[in-house]
This record gives sequence, C-alpha cells and structure tokens, in this order.
Amino acid sequence: MTGKRGVNDKLPGRGPFTGSLSDPKVWNRGVRFLKRNDSTLARIIGSSGRIQFKLDDDHYEAIVGSIIFQQLAGAAAKAILNRFRDLYGGRLPSPKEYLATNVSDLRKSGLSPQKISYIRDLAERLLDGRLDLRRLEDLSDEEAVRELDAVRGIGRWTAEMFLIFKLGRTDVLPVDDLGLRKAVKRAYRLRKLPSREKFEQLARKWHPYSSISTLYLWRSTEKPDAPAKW
Repeated sequence: MTGKRGVNDKLPGRGPFTGSLSDPKVWNRGVRFLKRNDSTLARIIGSSGRIQFKLDDDHYEAIVGSIIFQQLAGAAAKAILNRFRDLYGGRLPSPKEYLATNVSDLRKSGLSPQKISYIRDLAERLLDGRLDLRRLEDLSDEEAVRELDAVRGIGRWTAEMFLIFKLGRTDVLPVDDLGLRKAVKRAYRLRKLPSREKFEQLARKWHPYSSISTLYLWRSTEKPDAPAKW
C-alpha cells in the first residue's frame, strides 16, 4: 500500500466549521442556565472547574475509529487502529481505497469480519451519496441521528456521541449511556439507576443545554469527558 492519496480521492467530512459548544459564549450561557435551574448541577459545575471543549473537524476518521473501538479495551483497539493505518502508510484510507483493499490484509490488522463489513457499509454509503457527512451539520439532531443509525455498526449511542463531540450540539441527552445514568444516581442520591422516564424527567430542567450537563455529570465520576473511542 502507498501512503499517497490521489487528488480526487479525498477523505470525506473534513473542513473548517464551528459547532455551538465550541463557542465560549454559548458554553458560558449554558453553564449559567444550568446553575440557575439545577442546584445539584450547580454544585458539580462549581467543584469540577471548566471543561475545555474543542471540536475535531474530521468526521470520517471519528466514525471509523468508533467502529474499531467497539467492545474492545482501549489498548487493544489502539493497536488494531495503528496496524490498520499502517496498511495505508500511517493514515486512514479513503472510502475508495478501503473498498479496494483485500479482506485478508484487513484481517491481518486485527479487524474482525463484522467490523470489516461495518466499515465497508460506511465506505459504500459515502461513495454512492447515501451518507453525506458534511450535510449532517445542517440537519436537526434527530435527523442526524437517523442518518448515522442507518450505517451498519453505528447505533444511536454512537450517533449521539458524534453529535456532542464532533458537531458540538448543545442539547443531546444520551439516556442509554450507563456511565451517565450512574452519575445521575450518585449526584441526585437515587436509590437505584434511573429509568428512562425518571432520567428524562430530571433532565427537563437541562434543556436546551443537555450536552453540557452530560459532560459535567461524566466529569463528576472522575472519568474522562468522552468514551475512549472519541
């Protein structure tokens, strides 16, 4: 494999853009809103300090990485990702390059047959236009989730993480995230993990800044702001 890419063989989803969470004015306004509306979050925000939030403009690499990291420990996933990159001179392949790669070579990198098929589906959708990563920036949260959820291997949780960390959306509430539910149980002194209904009831006071509350609740458990894959 060569490390060079042709002029018309670019990676999709790159380019300068600014998501709202990366705007300090939006972030500060959201923090003030949450502190006024939720005394528990006000305490967490006060003790946690400011979260440094910065968007990564590479949507394609983020999705490929999320697929590779699924159900793997961080070290193992990073090793596979590095071997996968080595097939293409130390970088990720474009969709066209990926589809032209022998499955046997992909297997040697450590990718499972299932994940190979997931990335293949992503590559095919990007090439035939069924998925346009740049277009996601112009869609509503739910529309963007549906677009991503249609790709094999990408579920709602992964799509929600993408909206927060790659698009900078302010009002994403990943109610199925176990770590977040544990953080809510601890912060609000609940006897058990909150049900979806209880969680959504608590979160009503966070809208339209649920993403910021989510980040601070993760921080309150002294875990990284984002899952390892992000």
